[in-house]
Amino acid sequence: MPYRLSDRSKRNLVGVHPDMVAVVKRAIEISPADFMVIEGVRTPERQAELYAQGRTKPGKKVTWTLNSNHFKQSDGFGRAVDLLPEPYDWKDPGQFDKVARAMREAAKQLGVKIRWGGDWDQDGRAREKGETDSPHFELAR
Repeated sequence: MPYRLSDRSKRNLVGVHPDMVAVVKRAIEISPADFMVIEGVRTPERQAELYAQGRTKPGKKVTWTLNSNHFKQSDGFGRAVDLLPEPYDWKDPGQFDKVARAMREAAKQLGVKIRWGGDWDQDGRAREKGETDSPHFELAR
């Protein structure tokens, strides 16, 4: 039986570009791992809060920019989502890789170009250059 998006995940997709929403919805149907949408559209204030983590606030760095594809763009939509596999283990990338494969396949089926934070250069080799943003997916430009 395919997985389904929770109500929380659906709420977190509000304001995200329809192409990305379609990819996420298709990916959950074909994914071998359940996942949830933990973030969609972010405010600049939320991005600044995340950017401070590991810099001026305690914790591990989780973002490298103050300018994010999670922000609403000129067309009124955010272009990025963060997905968390269930169950998750930050030390074991395997579940994130399963979600990434489902997202790539869904994007291919729908003719949508995406980029994954675990493979920024899109060469098919996850994390070989230290790419660590495994939850992040965005529309490719």
